[in-house]
Amino acid sequence: METEYIIAGNWKMFKTPAESVDFVKELHGKVTTLGPADSVEILVFPSFTSLLSVKGISNRVKTGAQNLHFEEKGAFTGEISPLMLGNLVDYVLIGHSERREIFKETDDDINKKIKTALNHRFIPVLCIGESLAEREAGKTFSKIEDQLNRDLEGLSPGEIEKVVFAYEPIWAIGTGKNAAPRQAQEVHAYIREILEKKMSPGKSAETARVLYGGSVKPQNSYEILSQNDINGVLVGGASLKIDDFFAIIQDSYKLADR
Repeated sequence: METEYIIAGNWKMFKTPAESVDFVKELHGKVTTLGPADSVEILVFPSFTSLLSVKGISNRVKTGAQNLHFEEKGAFTGEISPLMLGNLVDYVLIGHSERREIFKETDDDINKKIKTALNHRFIPVLCIGESLAEREAGKTFSKIEDQLNRDLEGLSPGEIEKVVFAYEPIWAIGTGKNAAPRQAQEVHAYIREILEKKMSPGKSAETARVLYGGSVKPQNSYEILSQNDINGVLVGGASLKIDDFFAIIQDSYKLADR
């Protein structure tokens, strides 16, 4: 059975290794009550210092890294090489708005990181999204198209098909505001339009995995996940609270079982 939803939690700069272990153990116990794992993939992005500690705890909760450097080694103090991630993770988060806005990562940096992740057999989760000023100026679609073109430049159709996409409007991240489900759906449908031109002949963008992120919580997750072109959610603050994150996972199972 093909996975219908990906429910991912980005823990950002929270949780010590011990806290991460406790969380994954408790989450594993909860999700095993939900039935087979085939239809929903559960994923967390802990801090780098927690990755080794959580490895192997759960066969139901996969792990990803929050970032990686595009070089395998070198004089890059404080950076994490893909070689250091080794077999610790399945996924790598790339281009999160906090990396773009705070740490000034460019689309060129992000493009190189995606290529490095793929070369090392990690699945990139590429984050894209517009600022509030860009949305109010009617530039949402042009910003999304520009990011996709720049970030995926030089990738083959087969490589692009391995990427998971996360639409995260910058104005909705950590603000308590979220795009209305119909707004999110509209952008997700547009993302598929752009991807359709980049896929292999005969391959449909319907198969692309496109997540929504931006103040996702139990109060809105069911409606967001109900949208036709939304394949899952990338959760921030609510993924740090076991009951909230589990409630979102429960919503995905309800929808997958319909």
